[in-house]
Amino acid sequence: MNSYDVILTGSSGCIGSELLALLREAGLTVKPVDLSLGDDLGDEKYVDELFKNNRACSLVNLFALNEHISKGARQAKTIWDFSLGDIDDYLHTNITTLFSVCRTFAKYNEAGSIVNFSSIYGVVTPKPDLYDGHLKHIGYPVSKSAVINLTEYLAICLAPKMRVNTVVPGGVLSEQSPEFIERYSKRCPMGRMALPEDLAGIVKLLVSNESSYITGATFNVDGGWVL
Repeated sequence: MNSYDVILTGSSGCIGSELLALLREAGLTVKPVDLSLGDDLGDEKYVDELFKNNRACSLVNLFALNEHISKGARQAKTIWDFSLGDIDDYLHTNITTLFSVCRTFAKYNEAGSIVNFSSIYGVVTPKPDLYDGHLKHIGYPVSKSAVINLTEYLAICLAPKMRVNTVVPGGVLSEQSPEFIERYSKRCPMGRMALPEDLAGIVKLLVSNESSYITGATFNVDGGWVL
């Protein structure tokens, strides 16, 4: 059995890869978990074996289905362009699988901290003009909104030994077009997109004992976007 400070799911993504490095730089031992590494979190038996063999003080969940960050993603202009099957996929990955991962972590770790990532679109509705008139897939904001409620639910059920909190990140600068970056930045009170290091501070706080009395909380790290 292996022991870590943090198990980080979605560790190979835009935020995850940077957060992995930043947490390690802070002296934390981190177990990276990602589909690109062969980790299928949609497989209940795999998840059970993963947490049975890898214990940790904290779990940080970054994995998610987000069609807009996938190259070649279908673009919708009306709600009739969404298939019900696609919505099911979002809910399965972003909620059902997230619940499974959190529950199994709690099964094998009697105490600790869970940090779930939602999105600004779990708090406010996506604006089509940011996406050249295309619609952000409805499954994303619906599921990311549910992440916040799921986190609060788990915070009650797993207390007092396990703390569960939500981080709501703003749009993170990566490979967006200059036009998108400009449109986004103009809407954001802080005048820019988020950087992965903007998120590291709150994560390091929530996985530490300095947040021992914080649970069920939602932290917006969005430059004021949702105001």
